Amino acid sequence: MLASAAFAAPAASGKQPAGVTYNTGLVPTGAQAIIKAKVEDGGREITLAVSGLRPNRTYGSHVHAKACGAKPADSGPHYQDKKDPVQPWADPAYANKNNEVWLDFTTNAKGEATMTSHVKWAFRKGQANSVVIHANRTSTEPGMAGMAGDRLACLTAPFS
Repeated sequence: MLASAAFAAPAASGKQPAGVTYNTGLVPTGAQAIIKAKVEDGGREITLAVSGLRPNRTYGSHVHAKACGAKPADSGPHYQDKKDPVQPWADPAYANKNNEVWLDFTTNAKGEATMTSHVKWAFRKGQANSVVIHANRTSTEPGMAGMAGDRLACLTAPFS
């Protein structure tokens, strides 16, 4: 297991909880997440399991570059194996499930879900540090690729 936490409100200052919720209506305080990562045929298998979320709802989720902070944007951009030279990015050539880690999921009637993503590369040391849960399923259209709405919660998980 890489990281596990119950989501809590952000700290007013200083060190943040491992799991931070920015929207308690969609990711309630006390909801839980577990992230696992393992080496698989030269790549990685990343699994996210959540519980205590809104039932029968679809969320987007991705690995982000920085650790969770007091504000949703503190976790930085999505981690990309091959970085898009244009910022902010929304080019499907870079913002896609093969170049990023997408862990979109739909919860069951109990508010639980598990999602696994397989990538054919390894994380660069120190450059992938959290998993963010977003409000919507991840978009794949040009100009919107990789976007998934508001950042609802964040789990600090250093991948390397």
